[in-house]
Amino acid sequence: MNKQPLTMTVNGHERQILVAPYYSLLDTLRDELQLTGTKKGCDEGDCGACTVILNGKAVTSCLVLAMSARGAEVTTVEGLATPDALHPVQQAFIERGGLQCGYCTPGLIMAAVGLLEENPQPSAEEVKFAIGGNLCRCTGYTKVVEAILLAADRMASLG
Repeated sequence: MNKQPLTMTVNGHERQILVAPYYSLLDTLRDELQLTGTKKGCDEGDCGACTVILNGKAVTSCLVLAMSARGAEVTTVEGLATPDALHPVQQAFIERGGLQCGYCTPGLIMAAVGLLEENPQPSAEEVKFAIGGNLCRCTGYTKVVEAILLAADRMASLG
């Protein structure tokens, strides 16, 4: 099938690419835009490794057709840090040991960012619910929850 033009804003930059109509947002980010921080895990929406922020909401990008992101704002893990500093969630994950092998980390971080954009001061239970769709076989989640709560406190103090 012929590729079709797609324009979307990714990590603050307008991108214009040609995409097959059946391509997922995940495959488009990884294969067409070389943004490989978004991981391909189950490709069925069950593991959360492909989580990105789409128009302000955390979504599993493997379940989103790229063409449905036409005109949308997409943020991937690569779009969080600045040249001078990590995003507070990224920094907190490092400080609290919220990562081990690292494969699930981008998805967990993006789920956390999505949560904190909607709910800047979540409870531990709200954090657990928000990351419930992100599977990790290494950390046990305790350090992940601690990291997200630390980031929430730091982000609240920044105003």
